[in-house]
Amino acid sequence: MHTIRVGIVGVGFAGKFHYESLQNIRGVECKVVGVTSKRKESREAFAAERDIRAFDSVEEMLNEVDVLDICSPPYVHEANILAAARRGKHVICEKPLTGHFGPEDAGDSWRGDKAPKAAMLQAVREKVARLRDAVGKAGITFGYAENFVYAPSVQKEREVVEKTKAQLLRMTGEESHSGSGSPVYGIWRFAGGGSLMGKGCHPLGALLYLKRVEGQATGVGPIRPKAVTARVHRLTRIPKYRDLGFIRTDYRDIEDYGWMHVTFEDGTVADVVTGETTLGGIYDYLEVFANNHHTRCRLSPTNLFEVYNPRAEQFEDIYLVEKISTKEGWSPASPDESWTLGYQAELQDFITAAAEGRQPICGLELAVDTTLVIYAAYLSDEQKGAEVAVS
Repeated sequence: MHTIRVGIVGVGFAGKFHYESLQNIRGVECKVVGVTSKRKESREAFAAERDIRAFDSVEEMLNEVDVLDICSPPYVHEANILAAARRGKHVICEKPLTGHFGPEDAGDSWRGDKAPKAAMLQAVREKVARLRDAVGKAGITFGYAENFVYAPSVQKEREVVEKTKAQLLRMTGEESHSGSGSPVYGIWRFAGGGSLMGKGCHPLGALLYLKRVEGQATGVGPIRPKAVTARVHRLTRIPKYRDLGFIRTDYRDIEDYGWMHVTFEDGTVADVVTGETTLGGIYDYLEVFANNHHTRCRLSPTNLFEVYNPRAEQFEDIYLVEKISTKEGWSPASPDESWTLGYQAELQDFITAAAEGRQPICGLELAVDTTLVIYAAYLSDEQKGAEVAVS
């Protein structure tokens, strides 16, 4: 088996943890050969620190890799996927898959929250159709980096569903915290949306995955989302919001809170809550109500390790958990976030799949369904919560 050569696009948070996880792949020889990003100084600093090559462009890097690992902001995902597919290179793509980022000449005056959502949903449907066609014709492996799917708690629920042939009647899930650290998050033409897009995609993707598992386990095939009802809000921009400095507020044209109610083809349902107004670190969970069991999947915080620190400066160089606002007092620390949140497992599956010439358990079809539900949800909100068909 030859060495799988990987090139990373993007040097932000995702690029860093992807690189770290790729160093721990087992059973397959894997080597990160290089990185590229928009800013020369950023990619060169990332590369120098890790003793890899900084490439000037994706096209240049594709000459030297087997897998393109896309960790860039969402607005350039589609172009990078299509470039890799044209060259017959396997793809790993961070969430969200793609979205609507305005017209080609969109500038500071364009506002995604004011743009018509029916046209937006149609444009996204056309985009995902292009991606399906390109990936299918290229015959490449496509890994959709939805870490919730690979979290150990969710994979244990997958085992329960498969072995007991459970019927999942209703499910709930959430991802919330105090605001993204990305400088372009908050601007629709770079992020493709707000809380529904950047955070809701996580629990939504996992809930859609579990219904696919149910359908496959019972022999009916993947059970897909049929319709969605949704509302979004801008809580940090209400007239009487009192900003105490704990929650990020500099959003231009996105929502900072939202929920989605998804109805599946079989009549069962799922509810997703997401927002930017939660203190105390990332708040991630799924809950499953089935006809034969009830499961709570906790991703963050967990109860594996808690630590009390009376003085914050003692822990200045100690990582506890993502997005926590203070290291003083009791903290629900994560002893290995790459494991509890599924980062290591997803990269292991993607690289092994590329080496074996198969598709990973989290692939393009789940990415497409997740994206379509979110944009149908934006249309539902525009229509004051009316139900909107996903496909």
